[in-house]
Amino acid sequence: MTREFVLSRPSIPSDGATFLGQSPAIRALRAQIERVACTPLSVLILGESGSGKELAARAIHAASTRRDGPFVAVPCGAMPAELAESQWFGHERGSFTGALVRHRGYFEAAHGGTLFLDEIGDMSPAMQVKLLRALESGAICRVGGSELIHVNVRVVAATCHDLTQALRSGALREDLFYRLAAFVLHVPALRHREGDIPALANAWLDTLNARVLARSPSANPKRLSAASLRRLCAHAWPGNVRELRHVIERAFILANDVLHIEIDAAPQPDPIVRDGTLELPRVITLAQAQHQFIAAALAHHEHDKPRTARALGVSLKTLYNRLSTPTRP
Repeated sequence: MTREFVLSRPSIPSDGATFLGQSPAIRALRAQIERVACTPLSVLILGESGSGKELAARAIHAASTRRDGPFVAVPCGAMPAELAESQWFGHERGSFTGALVRHRGYFEAAHGGTLFLDEIGDMSPAMQVKLLRALESGAICRVGGSELIHVNVRVVAATCHDLTQALRSGALREDLFYRLAAFVLHVPALRHREGDIPALANAWLDTLNARVLARSPSANPKRLSAASLRRLCAHAWPGNVRELRHVIERAFILANDVLHIEIDAAPQPDPIVRDGTLELPRVITLAQAQHQFIAAALAHHEHDKPRTARALGVSLKTLYNRLSTPTRP
C-alpha cells in the first residue's frame, strides 16, 4: 500500500474527477502519462494554476513501478530559507538550536518512491544548487552530519511559471532545468478541454452527494439543471478545475435540490505564449483578446512601453488608451 507523506502544507485532494472527460487534450495527456510512468525519467509538468499538475504527478506515481513506495509532495516556495536545507535533507540531533531529535528530510521520506517538487520556479537559487547536487549524486547529508545517505527517488517537478523567462532572468538554473525536464508534460487548461465540463461538474456533484448521504441516508441527492450546465460551459474558467470545483461546492451548499450556478467575475489569466504563439481562451470578448495581446507584447519587450508601441505599429498615446480600456463589454 502506498505510503504518502505531505510535508509543510496539505496536498490538493485527489478526487479522481480532474482527468475525467474525453476531450482530445485530456486523452493525449492520459496516454503520455501511461507511457512515461513506466520509465525512470524525471518529468516536468507545465500548466496553469488549478489545472491538475499534482494529480498528473500522482497519476505518474500510481502507474509506475514505485506505486507501493511513498509519494512526497514538496511546496518549493513555501518554506523559510533558514529551514529549507533541514527540510530537504534532514538534520541530526543538536545540529542547531531546537533540533531536539534526528529529522528525516524530503529525500529520505521519498526513498523508494516519488518526490514531487511543486512550483519549482519558486525555489531559491541557493537551494537549486544543493538540489542539483543531490539529484546528480543520488546522496544527501543531513544538516550537522557527515554520513552520506544514498537515496533512490524519482523526481517529478511542476510549475505554472513561464520557464523561458525564468531561465533568461536566472531565476531557474539551466542545468537544473535540463536535469528535471527529461520528459515534459503539458496539463491543458480547462478552457482547452472542450466537452469535459459536464463530466467534471457532475463527478464533483456526485462526490458531494455521497458525503451527505453517508451522514444522512434519507437525504435527497442534489442535481444540476440544464441551464446551470449551459452557464458552466460558457464560462472561460481562468481558475481551471479548482475554480469549477469551488463553484459547484458553493452552489451545493446553497441549494435545496437543484443547484443554481453563480460565477463571480474574475480577472483574465496572464497571457500564455508557447513557441511564439499567444494562446487565448475559447470564450473571450474582443476587448479581452486585445488586452491579452498587448499584455503579451509588453512582456516580450520587458514592459518597455515605447518599444512595445513601435513594435505594434501604434503611437504611445494609443497604447496607453488601449491599456486603459475596460476588458469587459
